[in-house]
Amino acid sequence: MVFLQVALDLTILERAIQIAKEAVEGGVDWIEVGTPLIKSEGMNAVRTIKKMFKDKVIVADMKTMDVGGVEAEIAAKSGADVIIILGVSDDETIKEAVNAANKYGSKIMVDLINTIDPVKRAQEVEKLGASYVCVHVGVDQQMKGMDPIDILKKVSKTVNIPVAVAGGINSETAPLMVENGAYIVIVGGAIIKAENVTEAAKRIKESITKMEKIKTDLFKKYTLENVRDALIKVSTPNISDAMHRKGAIHGLTPILPKGGKMVGPALTVRTIDGDWAKPVEAIDKAEPGQVIVIDVAGGETAVWGELASWSAKVKGISGVVINGAVRDIDFIKEINFPVFAKYIVPNAGEPKGYGEIGVELEFGGQKIRTGDWIVGDESGLVVIPKENVVEIANRALDVLERENRLREEIKRGSTLSKVSKLEEWEKVG
Repeated sequence: MVFLQVALDLTILERAIQIAKEAVEGGVDWIEVGTPLIKSEGMNAVRTIKKMFKDKVIVADMKTMDVGGVEAEIAAKSGADVIIILGVSDDETIKEAVNAANKYGSKIMVDLINTIDPVKRAQEVEKLGASYVCVHVGVDQQMKGMDPIDILKKVSKTVNIPVAVAGGINSETAPLMVENGAYIVIVGGAIIKAENVTEAAKRIKESITKMEKIKTDLFKKYTLENVRDALIKVSTPNISDAMHRKGAIHGLTPILPKGGKMVGPALTVRTIDGDWAKPVEAIDKAEPGQVIVIDVAGGETAVWGELASWSAKVKGISGVVINGAVRDIDFIKEINFPVFAKYIVPNAGEPKGYGEIGVELEFGGQKIRTGDWIVGDESGLVVIPKENVVEIANRALDVLERENRLREEIKRGSTLSKVSKLEEWEKVG
C-alpha cells in the first residue's frame, strides 16, 4: 500500500488544523507537522495535531542535525509517530535519534535533501537503524526546476526500507513517483495551497490508487522552455512579491485591451526624442514573442504609432515599452497591441537614425538588458533578470497559489488580518 502524506508547511496552527481536517476528508493517510509550523508554534503543534487525529500517523519534520537523541525524544513525547532527521547529520546524531525513537515507540525517517551522494547515504542510514528514507527536493531547489524523480529511481533500488518522496508533487506526477519506488508520497503545496483542499487531496489519492495522471493547471514547476506559460498565469504583483517587492518599472502608463497582457524577453532600443528610426528597425530584428523596450529619455515627441504597432503585431511581437511618447492610441487599442508609454501625444518626429539596438537601458528605477523578461498588465510593469527568470516565475506561481487559499479562507468569513494573524506577527522592536 502507498501512503499519501500532507506536509503542513504553514506558520499558523489554526490554519494548519483546518487544512489538515479537509485533507483527511480527502483521503490523506499521514499528517506531517512541517518545519515552519514547528518553528512557529513549537512542539505544541505536534501535540495538538496528534490529539485531533489520533488514528493518523503524525510526522514531525524536525530537520534535526545535532542532538538527535534530545530532539527525537521531545518529538516522540509530543506524539510524533515518525520523526525526520537530516541525512547530512553525523552518524552519531542519527544513531542517537534512532535509539530515542525506539525507546518511546516512534520511528526515524532520514531526509536525504542536499546529501552529496544520496544513494550511498541511504544505504548508510539504513544500517544505522532508520525506518524510512526520504528523497526530497526542497522548495528553493524546485523553484529552479529540479525534481526528485532521478534520485528516487536510484535510491529505491538500493535500500530495503520504505522510501518517501517529496518535492513539488501534484496529481500529474504522483503516479510516476509510485511507479519508481515511492512508498510514501509527500505533498505540500498541491494540497495546502488549494482552494478546495479536500478535492485536491482526493485527486492526488486517486492518482496514486489508480496509477493514472490527473491533469492540474496549478502546482507545477516550469523550466526555461515553458517559462512564458508560467508568466502568463501570474500577475505583476505576484512577480513583484516573488522578487521581494523589486522589479517594478515606474512612470509608464499601460495601454491595454481589457485583461490584456505583455510577456516576453526584451529587445532594447535607445534613441533621441522624436527619432523613430531605431524603434521601427528593431521590429525587423526582433523575434516573435519579444518585447521591444525603447528609451527616449522621457522625450515628449512620439517615436511609435499605429503603423509601427501593426508591423509589430504581424511579426508576433508581444508589445512595446516606451520611456517616451506614443501616438495613435485609438487605433492601437483597436488592434489590441499592448503598449506602455510615458506620454500620449499627437505629434511624431522624423526617422534620423540616431541611437542603438541591444544596449543596456536604465529608466523607471530599473536596469533593462536585451533578454531580460518583461511582464506588463493593468497593475503595471516589471522586469525580471534573464538569469533568474525560471526561479522568479516559479516563485510568482507560489505567491498566486498561496493567495488563492487565503482568498478562500477570507470568503468563508475571515479577514486578511485574522487569517494572517497580523498583530501576532508584527515585527518586534
